[in-house]
Amino acid sequence: MMSRVQKGLVAGLAATMSVSLLELGNLALGSPVMAFPAFIAETLGLGGNLWLGWTLHLAIGVIVLGGGFGFLYARLPTTTPATRGIVYAVGAFTVLLVGVLMVGDPRMFSGSDGFGTVAWLLMTHAVFGIVLGSVYGTLVEREKREARAMADTAPAH
Repeated sequence: MMSRVQKGLVAGLAATMSVSLLELGNLALGSPVMAFPAFIAETLGLGGNLWLGWTLHLAIGVIVLGGGFGFLYARLPTTTPATRGIVYAVGAFTVLLVGVLMVGDPRMFSGSDGFGTVAWLLMTHAVFGIVLGSVYGTLVEREKREARAMADTAPAH
C-alpha cells in the first residue's frame, strides 16, 4: 500500500511530465509566450539558465505540488479527482502569481507577451491539475479494488 503522499508524488510525476511535453512544444515552436522553466529562471534572476529552470520545474511539480496534493486531497472541495486536481493547481497558480507580484519582478507581465504568459501558465496549471487528480484517483481506486479482493480471500496460513 502506498501512502497518500506517495500517491501524490507518483501523480505529480505524471502531471509534471505531461505539462513538460506542452512546454517542450512551446519552446520548440518558438512561441512568444514564456515557458514555465524559463519563467522560473527569470523570476529567480537566473537569466537564461533553462537547465536549472527545468530542474526546479520537476522538483516543484513532483515534490511540492504532488506531495502536497496527496496530503490535502481529502480536504479539497468538489467530488471528482480531476476537479480536485484543477482546484488545487489553480490555487497553486494563484499563490505563484501573488508570490511573483510580492517578491519577484511584476514587470515580467507587462511586455507584449504579458497576458499571454499568464494565460499560458493558467492553462498549463489546469492541465497539470487534471492529470494530477486523474492519476491520483486511479491509484486510490486501484488500492480500494485490491483491498476488496483481499477481503474475499482466505488467509495464507
